[in-house]
Amino acid sequence: MTTASEKFLARHTTTSLQALVGGPRPVIALVPIGSTEPHGPHLGLGTDVIISAAACVKAADLLAKKGTMVALIAPSIPYGVTDCASGFTGAISIPASVLTAYLAAVCDGLLASGVRHVCLVNNHLEPAQDAAIRGVLEGRDKRVSVACPLVRRWARTLTPEFKSGACHAGQYETSIMMCAAPEMVDEAARRRLPAVPISLSDKLRDGISTFAEMGMTAAYAGDPAKATVEEGVASIGRLADMVVGEVREALGLGAPAAT
Repeated sequence: MTTASEKFLARHTTTSLQALVGGPRPVIALVPIGSTEPHGPHLGLGTDVIISAAACVKAADLLAKKGTMVALIAPSIPYGVTDCASGFTGAISIPASVLTAYLAAVCDGLLASGVRHVCLVNNHLEPAQDAAIRGVLEGRDKRVSVACPLVRRWARTLTPEFKSGACHAGQYETSIMMCAAPEMVDEAARRRLPAVPISLSDKLRDGISTFAEMGMTAAYAGDPAKATVEEGVASIGRLADMVVGEVREALGLGAPAAT
């Protein structure tokens, strides 16, 4: 099984990485991707990439337990296409074309280093972000995959709030952060926040593209006051299953059915 120090690509030396990619088991790189954007008055701007990183840590353990491959967690990508949050302080957006080109270069570099497969793990769910990331797949066959809960078969495994679309810094994301990075949760603020029943997915389908236009005056939707650590643990597990499923399917090993 991969040790804690082996799990993170950035902790390797060139010598130890060379030994790993030259070993008998294929090496898989998981790249956590998110954004830097507002998540209400109670969660940090880096929430999305923390969620992706937590899913990658759990997924790396699950892949290692199977004993057929080594999973490494590559350094995170903390910026993305963040146009929906425009107008709010802390919304730092990069053009979709820049994100695609950057991620393509990262993937090509990892593959050139001997990594067998790269999985881009994204939990910033702006449609333009998802499209930009999937642009990396072109011309890279099964060497690169994308794990994102916007895909229906994975979305249906997540919480009722997630499936409602009212889930930006609400119960779903706040629960994960309470588990993965409690130091980034303002508990006093969280507990007093009222529910905001605005479905981002519905609004986007109606052509309303920014939080401000949607009525999300505090840059959150959902019910953060109902968040729990227990829900966060379960959601991270589901997201990790998604990552494992995408990797195994890309490698022709068959993905476990999403339930």
